[in-house]
Amino acid sequence: MSEMSDGARAGADKTAAAPEGMPDMLQRIGHLTRMLHESMRELGLDKGVEKAASAIPDARDRLNYIANMTEQAATRVLNAIDAARPVQDQLEGEAEELVTRWQSWMDRQLGDDEIRGLVEITNGFLRSVPQKTRDTNQQLMEILMAQDFQDLTGQVIKKVLDVVQLIESQLVGILLDNAPEHLRMEVGSSLLNGPQINPDHPDVVANQEQVDDLLASLGF
Repeated sequence: MSEMSDGARAGADKTAAAPEGMPDMLQRIGHLTRMLHESMRELGLDKGVEKAASAIPDARDRLNYIANMTEQAATRVLNAIDAARPVQDQLEGEAEELVTRWQSWMDRQLGDDEIRGLVEITNGFLRSVPQKTRDTNQQLMEILMAQDFQDLTGQVIKKVLDVVQLIESQLVGILLDNAPEHLRMEVGSSLLNGPQINPDHPDVVANQEQVDDLLASLGF
């Protein structure tokens, strides 16, 4: 389970003093609601990603930010490919033509005038290669730079996933607390006792498949 943020912990303190007589499940749901509210709000304030996405106020906008950054990166890559491909096609065509003509010279099929023309064409081709390779390298660099979005969006995705995983763990805990006794004994109460580090332990819900099995066993 991810560590609870300061704001979410503060929300837990607020709900800890719930009115006496309130059913335990309602208190837990109230606590979860407060924790979710605080965590989602803090997604827009976290200093680790604030610089990269300072204009994004909440988690929903952050997800839109991820989608937009991904789309922009894909567009940059496609544009760079479209710009580089004609240059490469031209180089390929000119090189193949020169190979054919030089093969004719080797086979002694060219006259003196044709040989002089071939030399001039070859010289022009060789002079054009450096600029064309620079153009191609520029587009390759553009493709490389377009990948920088992964560092930025990766931080945002991790933050959102932390919140989702925390909520899932809390909801599973609520289900366990209010499940029939025989089911609760089968799956144990490990999620309510802090994070577990040994996934082989029999009473640890360690992955998504086990969570699905737990929900199925509880009738969900």
